[in-house]
Amino acid sequence: MAAQKSVLLVDDSKFARLLVKAFISSNFTDWEIDEAEDATKALAMVEDKTYDYLLVDFNMPGMDGLELGEKLRGLFPDAVIALLTANIQQEIQRKAESIGIDFLAKPPTEEKIRDYIASKEASR
Repeated sequence: MAAQKSVLLVDDSKFARLLVKAFISSNFTDWEIDEAEDATKALAMVEDKTYDYLLVDFNMPGMDGLELGEKLRGLFPDAVIALLTANIQQEIQRKAESIGIDFLAKPPTEEKIRDYIASKEASR
């Protein structure tokens, strides 16, 4: 039996977190999904736990998603990290790629989230 996977959703929007959580839990039923509303909470959470997937919003109060993504990449070199954002500027996408994190454009849909995770699972 495969080990249970864990996901950390980081977004200041509770609605966005609930939506993405619902998409993941309906397609990957035995996965553990944690939530953080900002980078500070996310960094505190990763001190005690390792995550397989980290989905991070870009626009958040305090530290933005690129800064957080860079810190998370340093802590978890093998984790799947994606910037999930409505900010689709080329500069943001290039920066995400340069620090080794994926880019997913909002709005999130069940198909987009499911297909992204499934493709990452297939290549692991």
